[in-house]
Amino acid sequence: MRRRRCCWGPAAPLLLALLLGLGSPFAAKVNKHKPWIETSYHGIITENNDTVILDPPLVALDKDAPVPFAGEICAFKIHGQEMPFEAVVLNKTSGEGRLRAKSPVDCELQKEYTFIIQAYDCGSGPGGRNWKKSHKAVVHIQVKDVNEFSPAFKESVYKATVTEGKIYDSILQVEAIDEDCSPQYSQICNYEIVTTDVPFAIDRNGNIRNTEKLNYDNQHQYEIKVTAFDCGQKHAMEDVLVRVNVKPVCKPGWQDWDKRIEYKPGSGSKPLFPSIHLETCDGPVSSIHTTIELQTNYIGKGCDRETYSEKSLQKLCGASSGAIDLLPSPSATTNWTAGLLMDNNDMIFKFDGKQGAKIPDGIVPKNLTDQFTITLWMKHGPSPGLRAEKETILCNSDKTEMNRHHYALYVHNCRLVFLLRKDFDQADTFRPAEFHWKLDQICDKEWHYYVVNVEFPVVTLYMDGTTYEPYLVTNDWPIHPSHIAMQLTVGACWQGGEVTKPRFAQYFHGSLASLTIRPGKIESQKVISCLQACKEGLDINSLESLGQGIKYHFNPSQSVLVVEGDDIENINQALRKVSYINSRQFPTAGVRRLKVSSKVQCFGEDVCISIPDIDAYVMVFQANEPKITISGTDHFARPAAQFESERGVTLLPDIRIVSTVTKMEHPVDEHDRANKPAVLEEMLHNLDFCDVLVIGTELDPEQECLELDRAELQGKHLDATNSTAGYSVYGVDSMNNYEQVLRQIRYRNWDTSATFDRKFRVKCSELNGRYTSNEFNLEVNILHSSNSNLMDHINHMIVQPQFLQSVHHPEGSTSAVHNSVVPSVATIVIIICVSILIFIITLGVYRIRTAHQHSSSDNEGSKENEMDWDDSALTITVNPMEKYEKPHQTEEESDEEDIEDEEEDTSSAESDESEEEEEDEEEEEEVIVQKRDKQKVTRQEQLEWDDSTLPY
Repeated sequence: MRRRRCCWGPAAPLLLALLLGLGSPFAAKVNKHKPWIETSYHGIITENNDTVILDPPLVALDKDAPVPFAGEICAFKIHGQEMPFEAVVLNKTSGEGRLRAKSPVDCELQKEYTFIIQAYDCGSGPGGRNWKKSHKAVVHIQVKDVNEFSPAFKESVYKATVTEGKIYDSILQVEAIDEDCSPQYSQICNYEIVTTDVPFAIDRNGNIRNTEKLNYDNQHQYEIKVTAFDCGQKHAMEDVLVRVNVKPVCKPGWQDWDKRIEYKPGSGSKPLFPSIHLETCDGPVSSIHTTIELQTNYIGKGCDRETYSEKSLQKLCGASSGAIDLLPSPSATTNWTAGLLMDNNDMIFKFDGKQGAKIPDGIVPKNLTDQFTITLWMKHGPSPGLRAEKETILCNSDKTEMNRHHYALYVHNCRLVFLLRKDFDQADTFRPAEFHWKLDQICDKEWHYYVVNVEFPVVTLYMDGTTYEPYLVTNDWPIHPSHIAMQLTVGACWQGGEVTKPRFAQYFHGSLASLTIRPGKIESQKVISCLQACKEGLDINSLESLGQGIKYHFNPSQSVLVVEGDDIENINQALRKVSYINSRQFPTAGVRRLKVSSKVQCFGEDVCISIPDIDAYVMVFQANEPKITISGTDHFARPAAQFESERGVTLLPDIRIVSTVTKMEHPVDEHDRANKPAVLEEMLHNLDFCDVLVIGTELDPEQECLELDRAELQGKHLDATNSTAGYSVYGVDSMNNYEQVLRQIRYRNWDTSATFDRKFRVKCSELNGRYTSNEFNLEVNILHSSNSNLMDHINHMIVQPQFLQSVHHPEGSTSAVHNSVVPSVATIVIIICVSILIFIITLGVYRIRTAHQHSSSDNEGSKENEMDWDDSALTITVNPMEKYEKPHQTEEESDEEDIEDEEEDTSSAESDESEEEEEDEEEEEEVIVQKRDKQKVTRQEQLEWDDSTLPY
């Protein structure tokens, strides 16, 4: 069916306008329905943010949709007074909207908001007329808090006062607040004391209490800092100061004593508590028991002992000679300790369980006798690991093939064990072999001195001077003899057999010092006490002035003193006399801790009051270091005859040893301090060794030596050793005694022909090298004399050696010095020449006799027998490669008169012919080379050498 088109003509627009603008009944029919929204909304907004999260989302619906305008949402309106929110339409068609804050919301100002919201459609046209609105919906918005504020304390300073000697549940309470709005961030969840090492604690409510009893004498006031944390773990911006004042009460204890006591070396006995007294608060005291302890276990080997070498200490204490030091300082002759960890100041060797030392063969006898002594210092702790292994101190075992231990000293499970297996040729029965001692000191990580005295079958242990018998002795069969060599070790045991490759085993963990073994002798109790004695300790001044009823007791090392009495004043007087003393001239500087503990008994009660301990310390100052200076004549010359004499020549007749210290004068005015010079002050102290060393080539024992009469050492604490490298005097003795001994050392040389000078160096030491002297150098010249004009002539032809040019001689001795250079060389030359000429003569006679047999001419034979030699062109050529075994094919002749002249010139040297002819072939070659330098000597010597064929 075909639709008819309506043609409105020009009046159509006007008619449409009338229908829309004036036809209200028709428009109303277009926008029939109101928008629809939820009846309530719940929203959350984070403070300082503008986004609101609604549940359910903000959406308006209109049933007029999809009619334009009427079915669209144009606005959301909020009803409420000054609400900081606004609603905007995101999509008119879908009706989706958003609720947001006009400005940042602060939870601390308002936590929640409630208001009314309505939706509006777009009406019936573009102008929004005839719009409709939805019903009212309630919106409830909650502001989410942000932890933006820190806790703050209500007070700037908190103060409290407590009485000393009490424990409080709460001394005071601090309180902090937080301005955040939510319970999570506004509540204080914890308090904390910021100041460390204070006797206070604080709980989560801010209550402060003391964790120990406070003492007014120790500290009058405590200042501590406290901070607070909210439940979001944000701490206060500023800590609060808390002052706790301690109020004194009458409390029993020692009073008027100084915590620090200063001690200067050489000051003798220093009182520790000159003004001390005991406060008992009028308690009915019946007796007092006080212990004063000087704690020095961290100084050296347990206390301040002499740091001399073990040999010097044993000499000083009167020990038997023959002790062998198994842990000496590393040197050229004692190099087996070079690889061990060592503290040089105290001669302490540290073993970490990874190293041991082999003692070279010959240091200790192979088989010890039934009597010998082992001494050592040991510091040892519990064995590492779950299963304790043997820790070897000293071990003598098979070097190869087998793993037999002949004797050993080791630690096992904090027990000290000594093993001694006798050889089968020494004992053929079941004999004691292992000796066990169980002592707490073996594993207490402290230094102790051990002495094992062996008088087989009895073995005794001394520990810190106290005797201990073994708690267990086990027997064993002797060891069968074998050809296997033995290896002595320290710090581990050598396992030579039962392994693929010999190695160390059973390593020691700890520290050792002064390990010695003395074959054939045992030590006495007196010597043992001397060797382990401390040089510092406690003392009591004026024992006779102690009050009645006072009892006292020292331990062997005088590090612990016990005083008992029943009268308080007498106890006070006794403690005022307690002093510290250090007899070392150069003590170890540092702190020595003091502890005083007391027990007080009252009438009818066991213990009535408590006396707190005293913790003090002695500060030992560093001693002024001495400067040891050796002086004397450093250069002299003597005739060779004196060196060849029976007594030789004294090397150091006027040696002088002086020690000085530098001290600063104390100025009256501080401004004059810089102008005050240092003062050198001479001081006397001991030395422990002096060495006279040879500079250059060592002494030839076949022709020279250093000597000292042993009688010079008698009455002194000195001993000496001699070698080709020099002479060593050792032992702890005065500088004067060392001077006396050094002045008696002599140098002898019974064959000075080839020696023209000797140089020596003297050096001394105190405290095992802690303080050393200067190196004093001595040069000695040997003056040779000549007995023939021939030697004088030869000497004048030779240039003086360079090392003699710096020596100054008085007039008349210069020629003697020149003549001392070559006599021995000329003598050798002449003797060899005479020997060659005699050989030529003998050969000539032989040839003459041979010619006489084959010649028929008697005149010619007689002429040959007359031996008329023509010496006008005498030339002797000697091949050193032939070593004078074969004569040359062509031999020259010389006159008998010349031979006689030479024999007269060498009359002074004929006495030495027998010795010189025994020189080896190498010396003969050297002489021939030297003769080449003398070709220009004149015809007087009657010898002219042709060295054109000599090889070099």
